Amino acid sequence: MSVIAEENVRGIGGSVFKEISADNDEDNQPTEIESLCMNCYQNGMTRILLTKIPFFKEVISSFTCPNCSWSNTEIQSAGRIQDQAIAYTFKVKSKQDMNREVVKADSATTRIPEVDFEIPPYTQKGSLSTIEGLIDRAVAGLEQDQQLRNATAPEVAVKIDEFIDKLKKLKEGGFTLVIDDPSGNSFVENPFAPQKDEALSVSHYKRTPQQDAQLGIKAREKAEDEEKPSNDIDCMRNEMLTFNTNCPECNAPASTNMKLVQIPHFKIIIMATNCDDCGHRTNKVKSGGATEELGTKITLHLTDVSDMSRDLLKSETCSILIPELEFELGMAAVGGKFTTLEGLLKDIKDLVSRLLFPKNPFTCGDSSTSDRTEKLKLFGEKIDKIMAGEMDVHIVLDDPAGNSYLQNVYAPDPDPEMTTEKYTRTFVQNEDLGLNDMETEGYQE
Repeated sequence: MSVIAEENVRGIGGSVFKEISADNDEDNQPTEIESLCMNCYQNGMTRILLTKIPFFKEVISSFTCPNCSWSNTEIQSAGRIQDQAIAYTFKVKSKQDMNREVVKADSATTRIPEVDFEIPPYTQKGSLSTIEGLIDRAVAGLEQDQQLRNATAPEVAVKIDEFIDKLKKLKEGGFTLVIDDPSGNSFVENPFAPQKDEALSVSHYKRTPQQDAQLGIKAREKAEDEEKPSNDIDCMRNEMLTFNTNCPECNAPASTNMKLVQIPHFKIIIMATNCDDCGHRTNKVKSGGATEELGTKITLHLTDVSDMSRDLLKSETCSILIPELEFELGMAAVGGKFTTLEGLLKDIKDLVSRLLFPKNPFTCGDSSTSDRTEKLKLFGEKIDKIMAGEMDVHIVLDDPAGNSYLQNVYAPDPDPEMTTEKYTRTFVQNEDLGLNDMETEGYQE
């Protein structure tokens, strides 16, 4: 299937849409609609292509006017709002870093602390660009009314000119870019994937009620005469709840089943979604217990293929490390799961393989590099070797909340290949878990 991208988004001249895949599918062509140009008020052409771009979701719309040559190549998202908000912090060190691909949703806030610069949410439409493109777009917006300011408010115009010079100097590097998106649909490219980029930090967090209201998400208001749900744990454990949702793959209406399950030392909630339209299935595990006083770090040395059958409970706050592959997976990337070690490795391989999916704009067409593609393929082959017991590695489960578990096949005796370490959480880990601002005493007052 062909994937169409907008050339003008990346500053390339020519037609509005460009084919970046090797295949030619005539059915997947943009829809052209004659519409009014808001610059010269004559008729122009709007091209709409319904497509799916990873991390940015579903629709690309572009307008061009043949009369005044005005064009609008802003990208509009029709995708679903993610379960958690996301924040990227990237330290730009060189000119080469300015070429990083950036997907900025219209709900995202962009900041550069070094020059006290901020682009508030909803002041720009969503865009697919580079870091340099974001700065150029900001400069163009500030320069737009400078001629009028020079005539009416010269002092303001001088200050804006000075600030524009500061922004232009940022192209040499040496600043920090922060993109905070409550919708979770923004993205900053990691060219070292699947390895961790030391200059790029990604954090997921729960939205505030104000952010939910800004995104148009409202909690269901309960009727005054509505019956209060029973708090009996036994009743909840024997009951399975079903609620309507949308499929995360095709966005079709689907149903999610939720059940409270009691596992020794754990209380978890299993949520399963089956889509009748595309056949997609998901099963997520949410922690239903309290946050432990100490974090837990479990390290397993894989010595035999039989280790793949070990039961594993990974909470949504647990990160995964494979030191021999220099691989680290953040806590929110896979989500909570109750599976086996082999199942977890398959999920990791599937997650990385999505970077090779033909519709990913960062690994195909003009954006693809043979080195990056080869690196991702090599990583998948190493995961296969680990699952076949042909590679000597360590699997590290680091859970600051202390709610993850890996089966000890030698129980009740100690496992010689597995170590479990309890540690005190850092301030940053408590902040990520929302514990620093939590009041457990006197909160009713």
